Amino acid sequence: MKALVSRFLKDESGATAIEYGLIASLIAVAIITAATTLGDQIGTTFNNITDAMKPTAVAP
Repeated sequence: MKALVSRFLKDESGATAIEYGLIASLIAVAIITAATTLGDQIGTTFNNITDAMKPTAVAP
């Protein structure tokens, strides 16, 4: 029984999996933040292009 408990305490595979999970979640948060910021900037750019392409009223 003592050997089983000792082996369980020395097993670090679960800790490694948790570390990889934390790294993956931090990368996902960074990607979501970048995509949101970039998406807003792209939307603003397209709106500016659309406004610039609208025909102006010509007086008769």
